[in-house]
Amino acid sequence: MHRRALLAAAVLPIAAPALAQPAWPDRPLRVIVPFAAGGPSDIVVRLIAPKLTATLGQPVVVENRAGAGGVTGVDVAAKAAPDGNTIALGSAGGLAISPRLDRGTPYDPLRDLAPLTLGVLVPEPLVVPAATPFRTVAELVAAAKAQPGRLNYGSAGSGSMPHLAGELFRAAAGIEITHVSYRGGAPLATALLQNEVQLGFADLPILLPHIRSGALRALAVGTEQRLPWIPDVPTMAEVGLPGVDANNWHGFVAPARVPEPMLERWHAALAGALNDPEIRRALHEQGAIPGGDSRASFGAFLQRENEKWGEVIRRAGVRAD
Repeated sequence: MHRRALLAAAVLPIAAPALAQPAWPDRPLRVIVPFAAGGPSDIVVRLIAPKLTATLGQPVVVENRAGAGGVTGVDVAAKAAPDGNTIALGSAGGLAISPRLDRGTPYDPLRDLAPLTLGVLVPEPLVVPAATPFRTVAELVAAAKAQPGRLNYGSAGSGSMPHLAGELFRAAAGIEITHVSYRGGAPLATALLQNEVQLGFADLPILLPHIRSGALRALAVGTEQRLPWIPDVPTMAEVGLPGVDANNWHGFVAPARVPEPMLERWHAALAGALNDPEIRRALHEQGAIPGGDSRASFGAFLQRENEKWGEVIRRAGVRAD
């Protein structure tokens, strides 16, 4: 017995270090942006990256992986090693719309990804060209009902958020309007300015300069409250269409199998950065509403968005470009 005890004691100093786990994070961290540099989600990540670095104690590297409307980068994150070193800032398109379209995605956002927090909410006002006579949603709806199919609404592409917002509005208002697809938000804004289409939804930062100049007229917003940038514009609920709650957004996600303590540390760092007064002010200047909510809250939001847009896609027969 005495000899066995001595042998065990001799082994312990060698075995104990092998059982020890390295501290996390122990190397640079990666945040994937599924769009090209300079876009809205890229701006968000680069704005908060220094705060994340200070909080987590490792450099935070921003990696742009554009493609397939935001799907490519999210797929990279979904398939990344679950070691806590990789997260992504996915868009509404990549996390709630594309997965429900006919072509689908190589990942299931509700199964293969762990929600961390909402990054930003980007309002999508309903606007009309100044050349049109419409000054209220009621006037627009009345004109559409008087001449079904005559009014055109523009989008940033088939299956884009502006397209689905238009379909949600069409169904809620009980009108027939014709969809015209453009390749992105900038061409859509140009089409609205030139009165090629008589109404449309688009990200507030794209529309705001034209609303302020008077070239476009905002009729309603899909947020719960009025927006400080355009405080005179009513909400959809105020004009009798509470179900038209269409807004773009970007949210942080991690691979699904990342250990809980790592997810908690990521969330704390992200929420801390997004709730920093200077960062919130900078995001507000971009026309975005900062996030920073709990993991549970963002997870419930992600579930609702998948269900809502999946139903709109099914009901309207929307197909991807």
